[in-house]
Amino acid sequence: MRIASFTLGQQPGYGVVSAAGLQPAPASFLARFPDLKSVLAAGALKDLADAVRASTPLDIDTLQFSMPIPDPARIICVGMNYLEHIHEMGRKRPEYPGVFIRFTDSMVGHRQPVYRPRISTQYDYEGELAVVIGRRARYLKAAEALDYVAGYTCLLDGSVRDWQNHTTQFVPGKNFPASGSCGPWLVTGDEIPDPSTLKLCTRVNGETVQAAPLSDLCFDVPQIVAYCSGFCQLNPGDIIATGTPSGVGFARKPPRWLKAGDRIEVEIDGIGVLANTVVDE
Repeated sequence: MRIASFTLGQQPGYGVVSAAGLQPAPASFLARFPDLKSVLAAGALKDLADAVRASTPLDIDTLQFSMPIPDPARIICVGMNYLEHIHEMGRKRPEYPGVFIRFTDSMVGHRQPVYRPRISTQYDYEGELAVVIGRRARYLKAAEALDYVAGYTCLLDGSVRDWQNHTTQFVPGKNFPASGSCGPWLVTGDEIPDPSTLKLCTRVNGETVQAAPLSDLCFDVPQIVAYCSGFCQLNPGDIIATGTPSGVGFARKPPRWLKAGDRIEVEIDGIGVLANTVVDE
């Protein structure tokens, strides 16, 4: 099942994506579960599927997409998690996942503009698989971690490299407002029983700049989820980005920085295409 969050006019909503369009959750269901995060918290995905069957499909082209989870409590990101990307960034393979945090307002949804900040020209792309947590989780073992995953989506970890490299802490370069994106929708875990079989591709203006199988991750999805559940309690709707492959603009010679008008697409087979256009702040 593919579930998207959106606004139509000024009214937020969510619904199930099908060949006919997007079947929105009806008002009676929204009264019980105002957003997708509350659906996950209640374990009500099946109820959502039943509720939208009588809904009139909306034309996806008329909708303004939000992040699949518009207000996640946590966006946890793993850096340096593909071996070739570790090499191109001049680092050593880590013993543990390298973790940093993104703020909610640093992310937008599918087809929304992403902003190159006015105080930097070193704005870079990083296409990633993102995991959405479906159940409260703490101290998980890797073998059980996928049971706590609601599903998956695409993520653009837009990075302002000079600010990222001010110190060893990545947070400043990862949190400029509307510098990253997530979407286009959540694909539930039953459709992707093994995320390591997926392939990721990032394109800038139609040119492929990153391409890798998820099997190349140094720390796979179960390991990442289990690790994160050790240092915090994961809750429904939390998002974990799993890292980006090689090919980032920073490592190219000369560097390839994003500029106004560039169109970025992050595609993961089995999920879809997240697309955004760069504008100057």
